[in-house]
Amino acid sequence: MKIWIVRSVFCGICSLNVFAIENVRLTDVPDYSWYGGCFGTAGGNLMGFWDRHGFPDFYTGPTNSGLAPLDSDGINSGVRSMWASRAGMDGRPADEPGHIDDYWVFYQDETALSYESTEVDPYVAAGRTEHKPDCIGDFIGASQNKWKNLDGEHDGNIDAYAVTFWDKFGAKRSNFQPSPQGEFEVRDLPSGLRTWSSVRGYESNVYSQLVDFFPGLAPKMGFSFEAIKAEIDAGYPVMLYLQNHDEKIRSLPGMERANPNVHGMLAYGYVVLDSGEQIVRYKTSWGGSGDNSLRLWSTDIWEALLQLKGVIGFHPLPKIKSVRRSGNTLNVKWHGPSSEWQNLVTGEIKKVHRYVLEKSPTVDSKDFVPLSDPTTNLEADVPNCCEQNEFFRVRLLENKP
Repeated sequence: MKIWIVRSVFCGICSLNVFAIENVRLTDVPDYSWYGGCFGTAGGNLMGFWDRHGFPDFYTGPTNSGLAPLDSDGINSGVRSMWASRAGMDGRPADEPGHIDDYWVFYQDETALSYESTEVDPYVAAGRTEHKPDCIGDFIGASQNKWKNLDGEHDGNIDAYAVTFWDKFGAKRSNFQPSPQGEFEVRDLPSGLRTWSSVRGYESNVYSQLVDFFPGLAPKMGFSFEAIKAEIDAGYPVMLYLQNHDEKIRSLPGMERANPNVHGMLAYGYVVLDSGEQIVRYKTSWGGSGDNSLRLWSTDIWEALLQLKGVIGFHPLPKIKSVRRSGNTLNVKWHGPSSEWQNLVTGEIKKVHRYVLEKSPTVDSKDFVPLSDPTTNLEADVPNCCEQNEFFRVRLLENKP
């Protein structure tokens, strides 16, 4: 079976129909409307995906009975508190300032707000204590105007903006934490996602990497289309960081070295055409993009008149939640990645992540032995198990669809 793809969807100037020989996506990906910044919204799409796929403690607010919904419209608008908290929103007390209150100069609605403001943050102007970080936007540094010379390039962050620190030679930078500036810890996107995840109760691994077509990189350096295919095939959406390659700073009123124009999105699929063209499927961070946002893997403009600069990867780690015995059977439950992968050419749908439950009489990893067969479930029953004290762990196997 072959799937028709309309070239004009991703090309913008062509109208020929062509065949897709590969057409893959992860299912059940949120498509939230822009709120409080594109990177916060993209982070909401990312963490909303994981809340629906094995990590139910990422979003625990009252909206949609605590399950991150697939959109943020109407009765689902409260889910926006996951990435941009606000006094009186989604069960937050009306007298308790949040992200929007402390970092946006004003925010009436999405048509009347202090977008790109360089003014001092409201909590500073009001002489009040900054609220304790609680949402994604807090941890990634979004809209927080308190740092200088971020990644050796610009000051920031102006309202709605955030930053990522890159290895300038195109190597993958894993679990990087920027150095503090005086009393302020420096927050960027990858480190912020990792810290937020930890606060929500889950450890994770993160990385950032410039794309392989970024100017000046040596051959075989940078994040490739094959790498994004591998991430999607392994069940992991990838955050896309858009910034024109020749712009590092902007001069704005009140700030000579302000953030450059940037945009954040979430990649969750890919297409390969019979012509060899390689295409990424993504959520725009503006909401309502559906499954029709696709772009060629190239230096061309993607969205918001911006090129793709790099990617940010996020891999949450499994965590055992309960160990209970019933008679001679032991039941172990855990939270962990549980993505569903869909091949739109063949119609195949399958869960990607597989686990093995293991035990050991000590915490030394070389002593662990399997207790269960590989499973895509997030629990395992083990009969006739463990008459003595034992240590248990759940091991995530290499993920291949």
